[in-house]
Amino acid sequence: MAAAREESLLTPRSRAETAAEAGEGSSPWWRLWATEAGRVGYLALPMLVVSLSQYAVQVSSNMMVGHLPGVLPLSSAAIATSLATVSGSSVLMGLASALETLCGQAYGAGQYHKLGEHTYRATITLLVVCIPLSILWVFMGKILLLLGQDPLISEGAGRYMVWLIPGLFANAIIQTITKFLQTQSLMFALLLSSVATVAIHIPLCYVMTFMTGFGYTGAALSISISYWLNVGMLVGYIMFSSSCKETRTPPTMEAFKGVDAFLRLALPSALMMCLEWWSYELLILLSGLLPNPELQTAGLSICLTTVTLLYNVPSGLGAAGSTRVANELGAGSPEGARSAVRMVMFMAAIDAVAVSGALLAARRLVGRAYSSEEEVISFVAAMVPLVCITVVTDAIQGVLAGVARGCGWQHLGAYVNLGSFYLLGIPMAILLGFVLSMGARGLWMGVVCGSLTQTVLMSAIAFFTDWPEMAEKARERVFSEKPPQPASRWLLE
Repeated sequence: MAAAREESLLTPRSRAETAAEAGEGSSPWWRLWATEAGRVGYLALPMLVVSLSQYAVQVSSNMMVGHLPGVLPLSSAAIATSLATVSGSSVLMGLASALETLCGQAYGAGQYHKLGEHTYRATITLLVVCIPLSILWVFMGKILLLLGQDPLISEGAGRYMVWLIPGLFANAIIQTITKFLQTQSLMFALLLSSVATVAIHIPLCYVMTFMTGFGYTGAALSISISYWLNVGMLVGYIMFSSSCKETRTPPTMEAFKGVDAFLRLALPSALMMCLEWWSYELLILLSGLLPNPELQTAGLSICLTTVTLLYNVPSGLGAAGSTRVANELGAGSPEGARSAVRMVMFMAAIDAVAVSGALLAARRLVGRAYSSEEEVISFVAAMVPLVCITVVTDAIQGVLAGVARGCGWQHLGAYVNLGSFYLLGIPMAILLGFVLSMGARGLWMGVVCGSLTQTVLMSAIAFFTDWPEMAEKARERVFSEKPPQPASRWLLE
């Protein structure tokens, strides 16, 4: 398997040398683009399935809970899932994204042993972060009460989140292993494990919810169990697969060093992701203050759910772009990185046009998929044109965020998101929604202003990027660290 992978997925440096020796530099442009499109597609399509599978675990659990008697279980589970995503998953995903820079560039530079070091370091850091997050989750029911939420829903959501805590620690490991494999283009393991997890989770969730007496908390426990099963599958693959032979290293004392260097990339990565993510959640909270809040909140929730589902495509392209850019920069190939950016941007543009056009044509079907109330259907149909703008900006921004992670300029992305959404988007949403009495439409228009500003600024940064300088910085980042210590330093011998 290792030999087959080396033939099909050469490191960027090997490809550059091979092209020079074989005279491939004279290949027509369309052949080069087709080759790059194949590489991007090989990464993006599996990541799309992985993202959808992870999303399906939570959605299927809420669907099971929705079939329990009464509306309280579903309300509690829905609020708990949203809070867990905002306060847990988004933070872990953001922190782990630093590995797309570190591991991706190290792999491109042929420093395979450093992938293991970075991954151990990230895993330890994320597991430590899970401790205060789990404490927060334990008291989430009381926090909701203090915020004036319904006592029964607050208690139910708090209980649901307590059973999600074991899955929080598993998710931390999943995120780091995912980046470890993604940056090596080992997509088959991620694809297989995520699909297998969903296949196991659905019957497990049914049993835990309806046949064990756990009720709605059984759905939360099944999520935690499924996450740990996913961890077991991924760890088993890394331990026994020959594909990870060069990057699989024993844990050493080096894993406890260099955490500050990891955090210098991880914290901006988390901020870049969370600042945007939280702005949309804040939009839903603001909608509850509008007149007729039931309709406004329901309509905006449908729009946000639709946007979140459709974002999986640019997210997959962004992951592919991050891997390709990081690998090429680590290999000292600025032209390869530039070519990868052009290709993923081209694919993002196609996705934006196709998806927004289809969504606009089927604008009444969007609301009908979630509700049979004519008032809700008409409300969502009126919101779809604005949602289409968000789909377009998300497609471009999702790819540019991946480029930022591949280059290592997450700090710029964090500044852009802070200014775009919290200095412009949210204040504009409040102005349009409340002061000018435009309601939910005004709230979404405000966030659209933020997303448009974000897209313009991120595009400008990518356009004016000095790719040779980025390649030099990547090589400096990779080779500035000390070589691995002798075997006597292994923690596990």
